[in-house]
Amino acid sequence: VQLQASGGGSVQAGGSLRLSCAASVSTRSIDVIGWFRQAPGKQREPVASLSNSDSTHYPDSVKGRFTISRDNAKNTVYLQMNNLKPEDTAIYYCHAVSIATLTESWGQGTQVTVSS
Repeated sequence: VQLQASGGGSVQAGGSLRLSCAASVSTRSIDVIGWFRQAPGKQREPVASLSNSDSTHYPDSVKGRFTISRDNAKNTVYLQMNNLKPEDTAIYYCHAVSIATLTESWGQGTQVTVSS
């Protein structure tokens, strides 16, 4: 699976951004698709996931502010990020997992910068 991420940028605290992840296959065929982020000097961490049964998961740090969704017609998954905080500043990566083949795919990162 090839993933193409886009939509990063710079915003002030309290602002919003929407990231897009275009997949080379139907997102319904992907067991779990989601987003990770990595801030400078920190480990990569998950921020949202969406299963092929539409189950979602968010860590407490973004719960209530971030929403993951999909557009089946466009083979695209979105991450709507609202009420952004400076600590959300990171490179965001799209990620996909296929359980049957035990494979994972990463998209290129997209930078999100939130200023106070």
